[in-house]
This record gives sequence, structure tokens and C-alpha cells, in this order.
Amino acid sequence: MLSGCDLDVENSNAVTEETFWRTSSDFNAALNTVYGALQFQGVSGSGLAFEMLLGDEAGTEDFYRQIEFATLSFGDASEQVVDKWNQLYIGIFRANQVLEQLPINMDVFDDPEEAVAIEAQARFLRAFYHFQVAHTYGGAVIRTIVPVGDEINAPLSSIEEVTNQVIIPDLIFAKENLPETWPSAELGRITWGAATALLGKTYLYSEQWEQAANEFREVIDSNLYSLAPNNLDNFSHLTEFNTESILETPYSTEFNPGANGNIVDNNTFETGAEASGIARSMGQLQFGAFNVVLPTYYLHELFVRDEIDPNNPINDGNTQSKRMGASIVPVNGDGLYYGLPINDRPGWVFGQSSYTKKYSNWYHLENEDGNDRSEINFRHIRLADVYLMYAEAVLEASNDFDMAIEFIDRVRRRAGVITLSQYITDNGGFPQFHISEEVNGAQPFVAPSAETVMTHLRRVERPLELCFEGHRWKDLVRWGIAGDVLNELLQDETWRIQNQTGILDVIVDPNVPGSGAGVAPLFIREKVRPDFGQASQNYNSAIHDYFPIPALELQTNDQIGN
Repeated sequence: MLSGCDLDVENSNAVTEETFWRTSSDFNAALNTVYGALQFQGVSGSGLAFEMLLGDEAGTEDFYRQIEFATLSFGDASEQVVDKWNQLYIGIFRANQVLEQLPINMDVFDDPEEAVAIEAQARFLRAFYHFQVAHTYGGAVIRTIVPVGDEINAPLSSIEEVTNQVIIPDLIFAKENLPETWPSAELGRITWGAATALLGKTYLYSEQWEQAANEFREVIDSNLYSLAPNNLDNFSHLTEFNTESILETPYSTEFNPGANGNIVDNNTFETGAEASGIARSMGQLQFGAFNVVLPTYYLHELFVRDEIDPNNPINDGNTQSKRMGASIVPVNGDGLYYGLPINDRPGWVFGQSSYTKKYSNWYHLENEDGNDRSEINFRHIRLADVYLMYAEAVLEASNDFDMAIEFIDRVRRRAGVITLSQYITDNGGFPQFHISEEVNGAQPFVAPSAETVMTHLRRVERPLELCFEGHRWKDLVRWGIAGDVLNELLQDETWRIQNQTGILDVIVDPNVPGSGAGVAPLFIREKVRPDFGQASQNYNSAIHDYFPIPALELQTNDQIGN
């Protein structure tokens, strides 16, 4: 009966720009979607497993799809390359919607300060997403408006241009207009501390050392933050938003409890709860996970040489440092793992000398949740990172290695390990921990200087404290040492392969793989896993320091090459 009719009926239930933005609640709801982009897999979820395989801290097995990042053979259509770009720009788009509507709808706010606070949060998040794009892809298409028509086509701007035109102005506004704290019901909102810390990090990446040091020092001297008592506090759902936390992405199992994560997750790109996704990448295969992200022998040995201080009460009788216990699990580790004695279930074979603990649920579950639910928040910025970035900034700005050591030692003291100051007092210097003692037979001591402390900070302290937290490849690239590190670790790997009979296990039963005890200090069984051969051979700074611009973006944005 309706054939041939021209019906033009407005849907009274549809949400449009004319029916939205009518109340302050509408703006807060829109702002929540800007926060929601933090939960996308490429930003704070399972997609980060791809990036963790870049550099010196993690490897994987060659049957996982993430192997193309471990071997530096990813391209412009690779999963994380495409997804992260899209997801970050969704966050930017949502932020720009809020920021465009605010000035033309100020009359909906009874309190003008509420509007300013919303603007400050949106501008911080826009800056954060632009920072991630710029330092992941080597530049960004600047988006500060909601594009209409041909405005979607825009050129790629350099890191410097993005930093000066968007990131710094947005962060300065956020810093000047955000509170130091929010009420307990608003935990997770952006604070003055997050804006100040990210501003310092932006200056650090831009090699503006004094400005970076000043911003970090403001965060430190505010006394709003302190190191959490234990390293594990930063990777446990029981201690989220703790005194060390500055910026973290929240996850929860309380919303729709018992429902599968595929149903409740708000990620429109990939089904599955992203907290669970990253947990399954980290946890061990025998406990409902996949051990995609495996600690390298380099990282494992760093933890082995991270010698505990017998006079530090934080160690509580452990034989290894607290940060090893919170970060990786070797076969001779302390305590329980998923509620069982370590090595009670199969594992630690085929060259897998240790497994990743961070962001897995090893500390309170018997297995990773089969219902795709996890509630471990992802920490993007925490005080220990600020301490180490401050140490770097003062080294670069003034060669003040004594000040740098002070803040490095704050981190080491919390970990329960011997401080650099103690090494210097007892020996006149400290060990070069980044040199493999297993391979070279010794770790020479060096006297403290701006150069030696900087090497320690780059090659030892940051990977030990911040491994698997999404910083490592960006660090190696901005320092210009990525290729040197890969080549150096290939030499160690080659030595291990050539000397397998001396470092692999003594087979107790030749018919039972992995039945040997292994050889200290890494207890490698059955084979040496090759993590650096292809990466070292493939590495080209111009190609691999940053992700390529996704192919689809190149096809649809005709100005991006201009």
C-alpha cells in the first residue's frame, strides 16, 4: 500500500545535535565517551601486547600473530597499526565534539566552573590522544575541530608541530583548570597531577630538559603522590587509584556481574573485555592464558642481578626483589603463582625461562577468567615513572648525577634492592647491570658520572621498573639507541645458541621434555629462544622507529602525503 509514497517522518526518539547538548548531564555523558576511548584495545588493552614485543623486554613464539612486531616485519595493514590509529582518532573526535559544543551552549550550566572543568578534561584527553598518535606514528593529522566535508582531508604534521599546536596548549589549559583531587565517587577523572606529569613528559620528549624537570618537580613537591608500599600495588585490582597512581584506565567486573565480557565491553572495534584481553596475553598457558608476551633473557637476567638488600625490611624473607615478584615469574621464583607452587603445572620449557605477571590475575585467581572479565586497571602514568623521568631531565639539563641517583634510589629502595648509593659507598661505583654476566663472565663496576648514571637509567632502571607498561620502544627510539640495543642483544643471543650445551638443562629423563632442572641463573630448558635475530637484521630507523600511516588513511585522505 505504501509503494511509491514519499514518507519524510522525523523520528522523535532519535538523538541529534538539536535534541542533545541541552543539559550539563548531556555534556558529562559526552565527556564519558571521551574517557571511554581509553579502554580501546590499542590504547589500554590487548593491542598493547603487539607493541610490548618491540625492543629488548619481551619476545614471543613464532606461531602467534604478534610475531610480526617482534621481528619488525609489520606493515601499514597490520592489526595494531590500523586499530590504534582509528581508536585514537575516535577519542580525538569525541573530545572535539564536546569542545565545539561548550562555547555555544554555556547557558545550560548553572555553574560556569563545571563547564571549565569539562573543557579541561576534554582538552587533556585530546592532548593525550594526539601525543599517542604523534609518538607512535612519527607525526599526526591535527584534529581540533569536528571535520565537515572536505575538512576530513588534512596533511600529516610533524611531532614538533603537533606538540606546539595542540598538546602543550591543551595541557597548559588542563593544568590551570583541573583540581588536584576529585571526590571519591569521581575517581579516575583527570587531575592537575596528570596534566602536569604529561606536560613534563611532552617537554622531555621534545628535549626541553629544564621545562620537563620543572613540571616533574611540581608533581613531586606537591606531596599529592607517594610510592605505593609494594610494586604489586600498581598491577592489582585491590589497590587501584592508589597513592602512586597519576593516570589510569579503569576496568570493573561489578557492572553486570556474571555477564560475559563480550557483552559488557564498550569497545566497538573488538569484542571481548580489554582488561581480560591483556591479562590473557600476559598470563601463562596452563592457567587459561596464552603467554604471548614472554620476558626476554635480557630482562630476566636484569631481575636476577637486581640483588635484594638484606637490611631492607620490605623483602620479608624473599630471595628475589619485590619488583621481580610483581613483574615476572621464573621457575625459581618466590611465593605462589595462581595459588600453586611455581612449576606445579607444566611450563618453563622450550626456552621460556620466565613468564609475565603484570596485568595478569596470578595473585588472586586460580586461572584467568573464562568469562572474559578482568578488573585490573591499566596505569599510564605513575609516580615511579615521574621519578625516573625527572632523573633523566636533570641529567640532561645540568649533569647533576647526584640528584638523579637520589630519585633512582627512591625507586630501588621500594623494590627492596641495593641502592646505587650503597654500591658507591661500598665499592666506589656500581655494576653495569645491562652487561650480561652469564655471557661475559662479569659485570664491571663504573664510577658515578652523568654518562654512567644515564646508561643505568636507560638500560637498567626503566626496563626493570616499567617493563610491559607501554613505554619501552618509545624510550629506545627517542634516545636513538634502538638499533644498538638490538645488535648488542643479538650478540648475547648468538653466544647462548653457540653454548647451548653449557647453559641448557641436564636431562633427567630423555623421554620427558623439560625434565631437567636447568642451569643457573636463567634455568633455560630445551632450547634458546631467538628473540633478536630477525629484529636486529630487519631494523631500519626510517621504517621501524614509528608505525607506518595505515593504508586506508593514505587512500582516503588525499592530503596526508603533502
